[in-house]
Amino acid sequence: MTKTITLAATSLLGILLFGSMTVSLPRLFVIGDSISIQYGPYLEKYIQSTWLYTRKSDNGQAAKNLDLPMGANGGDSRMVLEFLKFKMQDKTFHPDVMLLNCGLQDIKRDAATNAIQVDSASYRANLKAILAMLRVRDIHPVWMRTTPVEDERHNSRSKAFKRYARDLDAYNAIADEVMAQNDVAMIDLYAFTKKLGSEHFIDHVHYDETTRAAQAAYIAGYLHAVDTAMHKFRRTNK
Repeated sequence: MTKTITLAATSLLGILLFGSMTVSLPRLFVIGDSISIQYGPYLEKYIQSTWLYTRKSDNGQAAKNLDLPMGANGGDSRMVLEFLKFKMQDKTFHPDVMLLNCGLQDIKRDAATNAIQVDSASYRANLKAILAMLRVRDIHPVWMRTTPVEDERHNSRSKAFKRYARDLDAYNAIADEVMAQNDVAMIDLYAFTKKLGSEHFIDHVHYDETTRAAQAAYIAGYLHAVDTAMHKFRRTNK
């Protein structure tokens, strides 16, 4: 997967270099799960001098219950697809890069029936539809791999719904395949976060402030590399 990610990132960089000859800051739009809401303020701070940051937002509704996908919470892949269909009606909506994730909401299982919220075939189809939509508008996606789930921790704390690591692994693998097929750059927030250790969980699936800041720094490092290369290209082609 490392080779695929490297090739996709190189492709994205090339597109941005040749498509961004002006000196204005590139525009970043973030849509993701509750994890992205929590690392978001740190990310916005870390990249404020190099990117124009916006995201799916609200006036605080999502933070009241991070398990309910509303407001700033992108929700499952169906919700992300419907949100982007709505956004595409606005002809001025044209970020240079979209930092994109969905998966945690898709793998929710009903506690009584064990039915999964979005089945794997639909998840795959939704991701393909999202990428096709972005391609038409010439918006360049960067995919965030979904962060870890630990069965015992999650399901001993969450009574309304369950999540399982096996589903997360399967859905991350589906996303990996779809992104690779479409030459989409990926940031492996799953592996990065897993290495930090389980002691950083504060509940069934969310993380402490230290981890949120670290996740944001990891993402910012990727974006900084893209931005640095863009500026270098501009200097050498004046």
